[in-house]
Amino acid sequence: MSDTPHTVGIFGGSGFYKLLDDVEEVAIATPYGPPSARIRIGEIESTRVAFMPRHGDQHELPPHRINYRANVWAMREAGAKRIIGPCACGSLRPELPPGTFVVADQFVDRTRGREDSFYDGPQTTHVAAAEPYCSDLRSTLIRTANELEIPVADGGTVVVVGGPRFSTRAESRWFGHAGWDVVNMTAYPEGWLARELELCYANVSLVTDYDVGLAGMPGVEPVSTEAAIRVFADNLDRLRALLFRAVPRIGPQPDDICANALSSAIVH
Repeated sequence: MSDTPHTVGIFGGSGFYKLLDDVEEVAIATPYGPPSARIRIGEIESTRVAFMPRHGDQHELPPHRINYRANVWAMREAGAKRIIGPCACGSLRPELPPGTFVVADQFVDRTRGREDSFYDGPQTTHVAAAEPYCSDLRSTLIRTANELEIPVADGGTVVVVGGPRFSTRAESRWFGHAGWDVVNMTAYPEGWLARELELCYANVSLVTDYDVGLAGMPGVEPVSTEAAIRVFADNLDRLRALLFRAVPRIGPQPDDICANALSSAIVH
């Protein structure tokens, strides 16, 4: 399966368990155990798509129990060399209101204990992380979001916490004071593992609410449960529209930093 050309991989986040209607379900075994779910193979305008709900088919896997290595490995085995990883997030900035899509260009890892590398020895491997997301995929997603009039931020830092608990008010304020933009529980190590396998990956952080540290700040309205649910549903509808417009524009993997991540990473 790994020789199948030009497949775009998509990991479905919270509430996003289905993307394609006419699919073939493929079970892929990995050296790292079972992935979250079978991969659904289908097409969007003749572009082959591999889709997996990262939390499982019934959202049975909380963020800290997802087998990220198995998921990314399975995506590669399904032929995907270019992957989009949407995730729900909380905003750490008043200027990023609910309903905004943030196409991140940086991450900060605040998780603990997650298996976050394929390279456990005996060969020592250090992959550069300065630019962790694919610039070409990011450009395509941003351009498409603008065409669809989806509020989108070009760049931003997603700080990833371990979950399943949300941040305390002190933690949330700390994240904001550090200059980070959104907070989430699944963006790491998923995207980073893709880079270790020399795959292209782009994160799309879907803002569903203001994080707790912004409570009481000027211009920030408290988010009700009803409003959060409405924004969440709207985000999923916009995400589907974004993917269906963007995926046919995603070409084969170029000869970029993603495809050459291991060229200077191995220590001899």
